[in-house]
Amino acid sequence: ERGGNNSFTHEALTLKYKLDNQFELVFVVGFQKILTLTYVDKLIDDVHKEFRDKYRNEFQQKGTLGLLNGTFDFKDDFMRLLRDAEESSKVRAPTVMKTFEQSLKSQKTVKCMIETRGEKPKEKVKNKKNKGSKKEGTEAVAAPGKASAGDKQPSAAGEKEELTKDEILQKNREEFFKRHMKAGEKSRSPKPEAQKEKGKKPRVWDLGNSNAKVLDYSNSATNGSAEACPVEEFDPDIALGDRNREPGRLYDLEYESDDEAEEEKVIQNPSKPSAKKGGLGGMFGMLKGLVGSKSLTREDMDPVLEKMKDHLIAKNVAAEIAVQLCESVAKKLEGKVMGTFTTVTSTVKQALQEALVQILQPQRRVDVLRDVMDAQRHRRPYVVTFCGVNGVGKSTNLAKISFWLIENGFSVLIAACDTFRAGAVEQLRTHTRRLNALHPPESHGGRTMVQLYEKGYGKDAAGIAMEAISYARNQGFDVVLVDTAGRMQDNAPLMTALAKLIAVNAPDLVLFVGEALVGNEAVDQLVKFNKALADHSMAQTPRLIDGIVLTKFDTIDDKVGAAISMTYITSKPIVFVGTGQTYCDLRSLNAKAVVAALMKA
Repeated sequence: ERGGNNSFTHEALTLKYKLDNQFELVFVVGFQKILTLTYVDKLIDDVHKEFRDKYRNEFQQKGTLGLLNGTFDFKDDFMRLLRDAEESSKVRAPTVMKTFEQSLKSQKTVKCMIETRGEKPKEKVKNKKNKGSKKEGTEAVAAPGKASAGDKQPSAAGEKEELTKDEILQKNREEFFKRHMKAGEKSRSPKPEAQKEKGKKPRVWDLGNSNAKVLDYSNSATNGSAEACPVEEFDPDIALGDRNREPGRLYDLEYESDDEAEEEKVIQNPSKPSAKKGGLGGMFGMLKGLVGSKSLTREDMDPVLEKMKDHLIAKNVAAEIAVQLCESVAKKLEGKVMGTFTTVTSTVKQALQEALVQILQPQRRVDVLRDVMDAQRHRRPYVVTFCGVNGVGKSTNLAKISFWLIENGFSVLIAACDTFRAGAVEQLRTHTRRLNALHPPESHGGRTMVQLYEKGYGKDAAGIAMEAISYARNQGFDVVLVDTAGRMQDNAPLMTALAKLIAVNAPDLVLFVGEALVGNEAVDQLVKFNKALADHSMAQTPRLIDGIVLTKFDTIDDKVGAAISMTYITSKPIVFVGTGQTYCDLRSLNAKAVVAALMKA
């Protein structure tokens, strides 16, 4: 139902089903998985129509009890339908390619296929020339005399007559441009001299510092020694944001209800038709679109579903997923009997809303704090690996998650495995200093709550991660957060290196970091990351992505479709949502809030 699929595979069998929502029937056909039966869909459709039409009166009179107590003699009908379906699949002959004689190309002659260069442009020039004014014609006649007088080697009168009209026009244009170029040079000639006299002076900024030594930071810290780095002075309020929050709590995304706005629309809408058409017209305007106790058909839903699909795409849901969602809703509602005072639009919208909430609610909930405590009982660090494309905010959100874990009393070791991007290690070192300033060892019984493990640049990322996990185990760290280099999903060597890092170190949680700004690209990224991890892993059961971190959620207003696209394509939960620049801007996903923003007009 999630993807509109109507098949289910179990061991060596494949089951296909079809729903009849009107009479609440399910038709199922089973066959061996290795068989490619082309007539299965036709068979199940024919059986559905035949069975429903044959026993329609019995269903309507007796209802559900009639189904339970009734006997249905349908074997002969089924065998007839099966034979017809098998015969129809045999009748179809393979499509034969057209012969050359049957094609359109054979009807053309060789002469019409030959194209001469310059034919079409000449025709265009002639047409333009004919449309031109008489003035151009007179200039064209007078021009040869002027052109010949200016030339150093005068040409004969016979040669002038041989010039075509195109050549005459070209010469006229050249003369015209020469005259204008000379006039332009004369008018501009004083400017360069003025510039030479003035000269170029360096700009001095009001708040600038002319001393280059003050701006030199090259010797402030050596690679890998956090002690040599000066302690930064910064405002904790800027780093933390909201001071009134409860420490260690992961808040849900805020949910804004639109009930008041909907009530206003309901109050305002009935008054509009009444003003135009009077009392009777207003009554009919209110009843327009209502369905009176009849079953929904595909024709009723198609206009509404088309609008819903366009609405979802406009909200950044991937186009393919929007189509599949609407198809799923159509199958769920087709044949369903509606109430008297219910519109098709409201019914379809409600069904789509329920489907979206179901998609966003994870099949398996990821409880990081519970899993960390379980790892503590086994006296080993809990390892989380972050992966994703370039520039989505892996390092920034890793620092936010570190802050959240520290506030819950867990010590964190950050493994700097991005050994490629310039400044990646320094960025994590700055975050480590700031987190230690916010949670100094004195506040935790002399225990350092966050530490950076780095080996510089150009090293093997998988090896650094392995050493960091071993170091965390020996030093008693609770959590290891592994930061990896950003990579595009199409880069095979880098995807192989990521698969190696995950296969060798076997992290407890693999998080894909994706930004909320993307639409169709999110599907491509997740599918190819998962595929690369499966293809390049040596294990029998390869480790795939376990969850999603959705970043930059504060930049998209109500275009929250990326959340639907990402969870739909992998069925993996969104564990964290990044909503700002401070360490406290980390939220858990509220499915109802996201769906409310998605359905908002």
